[in-house]
Amino acid sequence: MKQIQIIDAKNHVGETVKIGAWVANKRSSGKISFLQLRDGTAYFQAVVVKNEVGEEIFQLAKDLTQETSIWVTGEIREDTRSKFGYELGVKSIEVVGESHDYPITPKEHGVDFLMDHRHLWLRSSHQHAIMLIRNEIIRATYEFFNNNGFVKIDPPILTGSAPEGTTDLFETNYFDQKAYLSQSGQLYMEAAAMALGKVFSFGPTFRAEKSKTRRHLIEFWMIEPEMAFMHQEESLEVQEQYVAYLVQSVLDNCEYSLDVLGRDKEVLKRYTQLPYPRISYDDAVELLKENGFDDIEWGDDFGSPHETFIANSFDRPVFILNYPKAIKPFYMKPHPTREDLVICADMIAPEGYGEIIGGSERATDYEYLLEQIREAGLDEEEYSWYLDLRKYGSVPHSGFGLGLERTITFLAGIEHVREASPFPRLLNRIYP
Repeated sequence: MKQIQIIDAKNHVGETVKIGAWVANKRSSGKISFLQLRDGTAYFQAVVVKNEVGEEIFQLAKDLTQETSIWVTGEIREDTRSKFGYELGVKSIEVVGESHDYPITPKEHGVDFLMDHRHLWLRSSHQHAIMLIRNEIIRATYEFFNNNGFVKIDPPILTGSAPEGTTDLFETNYFDQKAYLSQSGQLYMEAAAMALGKVFSFGPTFRAEKSKTRRHLIEFWMIEPEMAFMHQEESLEVQEQYVAYLVQSVLDNCEYSLDVLGRDKEVLKRYTQLPYPRISYDDAVELLKENGFDDIEWGDDFGSPHETFIANSFDRPVFILNYPKAIKPFYMKPHPTREDLVICADMIAPEGYGEIIGGSERATDYEYLLEQIREAGLDEEEYSWYLDLRKYGSVPHSGFGLGLERTITFLAGIEHVREASPFPRLLNRIYP
């Protein structure tokens, strides 16, 4: 007997196969029982007909409880009525592990209840679809950077200094000194770029921000490329090519998941069209003022309503260029004609999903960077290794960071970033 996974049903039409699965749901209609099965790859329906399997197997099927695990044997058939397109005509069932009083029933549950049961909520069809999209974005990320000559580098998670100050870092004891959970691998990636040219990292980062917005997590994953001999405009081209590549990969390989989530694929297709529009910070402020945002002044950072309005003024992700120096980190390259600006850009996703990429060209002048470190109140001894990069063959270089969970939220079309992480860490939530 050939054992298969549900996702491979299309390759076995007319064959009798064996599948290990869980019972997600069921219903009966007289002498026919319909089992909704899942096995981690997909969901589909198994049909149990009393006259075909006999009284014992039919009664077993009727008695199965939600999330009971089973071995089920039957014939794969096409099913044009379902989105999946295939079903199983059952011949036999064997119970593997019984499930009683499963807490997440088909009825509505509150978010807190579902988050308390995240270890089980992951089994639902929507969460399953989101995790498949997450997996595809990860796969496509490695493919994109490998295809474009980047080298994967792993920066440390425990650091002795911070790229953006220590106010929102998790501090820990590192034997006889302080250490911090990394908020970004960027500074180390700059060192790696000086050794290997084009590099990228993909790892966890931590922000001790006391934020409860739908866009924030305490622990999240970042993709951080860094490129030597590259100016900002060239970096923007890499950024938009990368995001368009992710969108196309999800469209090509996650059609079933997008359908489960009800995501409009025609809207996503629009986001593959390059180049993405660009607007300066100055013009973005004027755009907001002209449209009734009286709370914004030049020099302010943009909040969620501002980003949403700016993004909705375009039909694709948009770059906001060259922010005020005072609201950006110390390492950004100063604007060549404006002392009050730095050369940077944020990519804002449409549909209210906000910033998904932040990037900049990096400062290359030793004395300038030393002055910025001092003005930021940082310990220059902690950054001596970083300053070394400007002493020994400094070159123009640029980089950016893309937040994985925000990008998943955007492409999956879901409301809250917490569903984009398998086990999200939120303010006041570290269970399960």
